[in-house]
Amino acid sequence: MHQLDTDFIQGQPRIESLRQAFGHALVELAQTDERIVALSADLSSSVGLGEFAEKMGSRYVEVGVAEQNLVMVASGLAHMGKVPFAASYAAFNPGRNWEQIRTAICLNNQPVKIIGTHAGLNVGSDGASHQMLEDIALMQTLPNMVVLSPGDAVEAAQMAQLMAEDNRPNYLRLPRADLPIYNTADTTIAIGSAYLLRRDDDAVVTIISTGSMTANALLASGELFKRGIASEVVHVPTIKPLDGETILSSVGRTSVTVTIEEHQIVGGLGSSVASLIMESDVRPTKFRRLGVRDQFGQSGNLAELWRHYGLDVAGLTQQITSLLDS
Repeated sequence: MHQLDTDFIQGQPRIESLRQAFGHALVELAQTDERIVALSADLSSSVGLGEFAEKMGSRYVEVGVAEQNLVMVASGLAHMGKVPFAASYAAFNPGRNWEQIRTAICLNNQPVKIIGTHAGLNVGSDGASHQMLEDIALMQTLPNMVVLSPGDAVEAAQMAQLMAEDNRPNYLRLPRADLPIYNTADTTIAIGSAYLLRRDDDAVVTIISTGSMTANALLASGELFKRGIASEVVHVPTIKPLDGETILSSVGRTSVTVTIEEHQIVGGLGSSVASLIMESDVRPTKFRRLGVRDQFGQSGNLAELWRHYGLDVAGLTQQITSLLDS
């Protein structure tokens, strides 16, 4: 079980940008690995590639507002032996260029690294058009594609090297919002692994979360404990391939399973966990997917949006308590 950061446990977490942490780590990696190039669609600073564009010269490619070209160029670079990281907002990458990703990248198994930022509700006032809630569903259906969703800046930074070393197509989902750091500085993660972050004695509920919701899941678990409800929290930074062993191990110790994601509940983490459980011999007595239920987003600040969709700490705590009481 991973150790949590002391500041997070004490209620005074450091807040950092996952986009900037990833972008900075990619620059450091590129300085020692000449294969690495980065591409963006006129959004270098917004997606965390501003430092790369400034420091790495011709190894940064600006394709302009042309997301379909973005991944086609990246596929060609991968075919020539480069390791391309192609970034734009998730609403456009993969929202606008999914067919090109499917045919030019996945069908040919090109090791292109696709970064979709501003994923989820947390883009705030940009509203429904930019609040990408379907990207996990789009990407995990594609053969050969790895789907990643780090929960804090520590994990996001490590993703740069993990993705560069992986020889498959990768999709990295990043939020716009700065998030609390719950990992310690010496935490290490791996593609394909889920992590047990909290385990209360005699836990009755397993809480499975990914990405931006993991810090909220940990805080909700603490609130549940105050109410006499013991739980386990499993963080899933790799949604595909899914770490069934870790997830089922926790589910098998408890009676209730809840999944949490800043995504549509259809086709996301919750759907994958539900399929995993149904194909196993493990059977929770209750199962609930928490996320966005067949709706688009809307304009608002982060606190308002998470509260409206029941994804803030109070909302998660209330929904899990109600499920246990029903």
